[in-house]
Amino acid sequence: MNIEIINTGSELMLGFVLNTHQQWLCRQLSDAGYSVTRQIAIEDSGPAIQQAVRESLSRADFIIVTGGLGPTSDDITRDLIASLLGKRLHKNAAIAAKLEAFFAQRNRPMPANTLLQAMVPEDALILDNAHGTAPGLAMEVTPNPFRPDGKTSWLVMLPGPPRELKPMFATHALPLLQKHFPLESAYSCLTLRTTGIGESQVEDEISGLLQPLVDDGLIIGYCAHYGWVDVRLVARGHNAEQLVKEGEQMVRSKLHQYIYGTQDEQLHEVIVRLLTERKQTIVTAESCTGGFIANRLTDVSGASAVFLGGVVTYSNEAKQNLLGVKAETLATHGAVSEPVVREMAEGARKRLGADFAIATTGIAGPTGGTPTKPVGTVFIALATPSHTFVINPTNRYDRPTFKIITCQQALELLRRNLLHTSS
Repeated sequence: MNIEIINTGSELMLGFVLNTHQQWLCRQLSDAGYSVTRQIAIEDSGPAIQQAVRESLSRADFIIVTGGLGPTSDDITRDLIASLLGKRLHKNAAIAAKLEAFFAQRNRPMPANTLLQAMVPEDALILDNAHGTAPGLAMEVTPNPFRPDGKTSWLVMLPGPPRELKPMFATHALPLLQKHFPLESAYSCLTLRTTGIGESQVEDEISGLLQPLVDDGLIIGYCAHYGWVDVRLVARGHNAEQLVKEGEQMVRSKLHQYIYGTQDEQLHEVIVRLLTERKQTIVTAESCTGGFIANRLTDVSGASAVFLGGVVTYSNEAKQNLLGVKAETLATHGAVSEPVVREMAEGARKRLGADFAIATTGIAGPTGGTPTKPVGTVFIALATPSHTFVINPTNRYDRPTFKIITCQQALELLRRNLLHTSS
């Protein structure tokens, strides 16, 4: 079957907004066993939208259109698609009532054009929006006048904001796809997430071992991110689940120390879970990462049970006053050094009363490097109840990537310590 995605929005074409929909939707569909055959992004204009939808209807079985369902003047997707299909719009009383209630509950006046979102093409299915005002729409185009054989196509319209689109896709659009276009054969997919090892080394370690399973139909994919590498195992057919299970066992046998999670699990989520299970706490003392580690940890619901707090000590004075770093240590070794990061971690753990403390200091660049301490120099410390560990990677990246990878390395240092001490 053919699935196509059309992302609408002039802001996408001008580069003001990053188009994350195409990646996220393709990933969700792939995990469910479906492949996207085509995806495009177009501006908010009548000719562009109608032409793109007409072309997709001429060949695709399932079409997802994102954006253009709101109340403003550039939200014209609903109207244009209805016109293309010769469908009249009518006001849906239930949607109108929900819109009125939405504004009343917030004690805000409702702009008159808000009710445009209650206009629904005839015969369209309404997809409830639990996180916003614009409902999604689904239309069965049958017979399909744009396909030579008149074969039915389904067209789904989703709102543009990610916080609305993602739950609506999972709750309504994907089940609709699975109902009308069930997979022809069994499908299994698993992603193993690794960190502390490069993509090429991952492949070198496991490719030969997995070759017999590949010969039987297992598909292996590798994807490098900032600070971690995904190994994706996919199989179709009657033995799909068994192939993926055997593949997982083989990958774990070679890469067990590097694997921190599965599917979309993030390292900071793993850290919070491990600390919660152990009833232990963590604090952070950050310089070059600027609070990024603390930010990652507090992205996790329930982090308050394990994360006591953090300090960003960018200046030498802050390191001394807040963490107790000695002036002579700074003078002798410099702020970017093993002795300083050690004192930062130990000071944070003692002053905030935690089981563990992570500290970072480094030169993110692009300026500030020296011949002995070039840009990318990093020192990361983990203070535990019994010992302080320090690592000294070199992260020569742009400034934002430097912070991401340093954060990942710091959290991985903690993860390995937690697993080691719990064994």
